[in-house]
Amino acid sequence: MEAPDDLVQVGYVSGAFGIVGGLRVTPFSNDADALLSIKTWWLDKPALRPVIARNAKMHGGDVVVTLAGMRDRNDAEALKGAAVLVPRSEFPKLDDDEYYWSDLIGLDVVNLEGEALGKVTDMMHNGAQSILRIAPVVTQDAPDAKVPERLVPFVDQFVKNVDLGTKLITLDWGLDY
Repeated sequence: MEAPDDLVQVGYVSGAFGIVGGLRVTPFSNDADALLSIKTWWLDKPALRPVIARNAKMHGGDVVVTLAGMRDRNDAEALKGAAVLVPRSEFPKLDDDEYYWSDLIGLDVVNLEGEALGKVTDMMHNGAQSILRIAPVVTQDAPDAKVPERLVPFVDQFVKNVDLGTKLITLDWGLDY
């Protein structure tokens, strides 16, 4: 089976679970919707290949799952560290005002005045809300300037528009914040 072009890493195998070959998967999102609803995952260990996920469920902050063909705990232990990928086209549908983190990473960020703030390099969660990690814009005027990354809460107060088509996020955020 050929790998889909739109594979997205949604977690990694953090260890074995139980004695019959179950896996513990650490998801990159708090709700792990993609891992819980998509049945064909792709693992990159020992080489990129599809696997069938059975009985995936949340257990603490991780997903525990049994894969078709897993025989025992040794098989599961051998997969520790493997990336877990799923096709983006199979992600569950979201409401209009919701976004997957993977869709936001790489977007350019400007403020209401049109000033470039940087590019989203990562997302993180602080328990209350998601946070955009924005790498600063390097200018030709000051290529060696030490501008810190920006951490902006992904909340309506600051996020005024997300346009996936133009790959642009507009924030109510000053250059001097």
